[in-house]
Amino acid sequence: MPDPTVPPTPPVPLDALLAREDLGLRRIAGPEGPGIVVHWAQTSEMADPYPYLLGGELLLSAGVHIPEGAGAGYFDAYVSRIVAAGGAALGFGLAPVHEKVPAALVEACEMHALPLLEVPPRVTFSGVARAVWQLMAQARTAELRRVTEAQQGLATAAARPDPVRPVLHQLAQRLGGWTVLYAPDTTETAQAGTAPPPEARAALTSLAAVVRPAPQPAAGSRDSPGAPGGHRPVTPSATPASASDTVTGTHLAAYALGPGNGFVLGVASPRRAPGDHTVASVAAALLSLLTGRRRSGTAARSSALVRLLLGSPPEDVAPLLGGERWHVVHARPDGPGAPDPLAVSALGTALGSALVDPAGEFVRVLVPAGRPVDPLPGWTLGVSAAAEAPDWPAADTRAARALARARAIRAPLVRHGDRPALTDLVPPPDADAHARALLAPIAATPALTDTLRTWLSLHGSWDRTAVALSVHRNTVRQRIARCAALLEADLDDPDVRMELWFALRRT
Repeated sequence: MPDPTVPPTPPVPLDALLAREDLGLRRIAGPEGPGIVVHWAQTSEMADPYPYLLGGELLLSAGVHIPEGAGAGYFDAYVSRIVAAGGAALGFGLAPVHEKVPAALVEACEMHALPLLEVPPRVTFSGVARAVWQLMAQARTAELRRVTEAQQGLATAAARPDPVRPVLHQLAQRLGGWTVLYAPDTTETAQAGTAPPPEARAALTSLAAVVRPAPQPAAGSRDSPGAPGGHRPVTPSATPASASDTVTGTHLAAYALGPGNGFVLGVASPRRAPGDHTVASVAAALLSLLTGRRRSGTAARSSALVRLLLGSPPEDVAPLLGGERWHVVHARPDGPGAPDPLAVSALGTALGSALVDPAGEFVRVLVPAGRPVDPLPGWTLGVSAAAEAPDWPAADTRAARALARARAIRAPLVRHGDRPALTDLVPPPDADAHARALLAPIAATPALTDTLRTWLSLHGSWDRTAVALSVHRNTVRQRIARCAALLEADLDDPDVRMELWFALRRT
């Protein structure tokens, strides 16, 4: 994990600051090398700046705090406190207090290995600080560009037919190291890049075991919570865990691929650059989806589809999809036009089902009976009663009717009733025969039967029926009048309406 005292901005190499010709800074003491970096710039004239430093600073001072006649002891104490606070370098400004850098200060910085920079009289401390922030912004932009390009490469790899290995290969290239996917049983299932030394490789395997969530024991087992003498298991975190280490100069990192997944991503690289953790986290998220998908419902849905195509009855396939009984949901967006693919995908996610079928202006979704179907902002829903596989076609029809009613009464959700009714007392064959005979005059014209059914369900409202069927109210009047003529029935009679409703429910 990153040091919490270090800001989340990329550090600036001290050499990059010295290379700025507009500043004219000069190193006059202390170590050199590309490994010296600055996290920020701060001005202080305190004789003891330790309480005010967080670490990683370029401390800027004009020597106002230096007493007259200060000797080597003063400067030794001053520099040692800066080093103890984690200061990265000291910048000493010439004029108006001091014409040159005190020799004792130069000696103290050499002794304590603290880089000492001479700041010319014409350069202000605010100018130095601004240059630091400019270099940070440039580094941050470069880091974001690198992370963005890496994300695009990883996403492209994840879209390939066998995506796990391409994602590992792409990550290894981006980080310049080695990547490995550990299975739940700790074996290496896939890898890419150049393998690290054996010692580092063994350490990475141990690091993977640290972040892998402990498996949940079965209820009532010796290790289940509350079992006599048992041990409480480790509950997987809501977010994937990660850990890092360095062994034999190799930077190691391990990422758990989601709670309960069991797979772990391991990364080993000879160097650690800004943005590496972000890139690896993106790869871990993609692999979490890919490995989780392989272990969850995709294989089952594929098997179900194959069996259906090869002639298996729906009732034999339904258990593969996650349940015996399902709700059929018809959903229509509240806005104009057909729903776009992104909205369709979001709808399936909100309903907790991947069995989604865009059907023009509305969407059909199969939802397991155990999952609640609640109103969703931006959608109008019609929900069937829970049905077993042989009854799915009828449930689909009932969901469509429920959606039409929901749109007509401007309700966000309507459920088709599934409680017992008096009609259940009539044997189905007799009820079906009666319905066919009664509705025979209009059965050949679906527009008439649909209009009559909707009109009766909405208590004879012309306007609501027009809204539900997306037609003009005069069209509804004409169709209802045509139904009354063909059926030779008085549709204002409640008994006639009841009998017709009974018949329409059987079709």
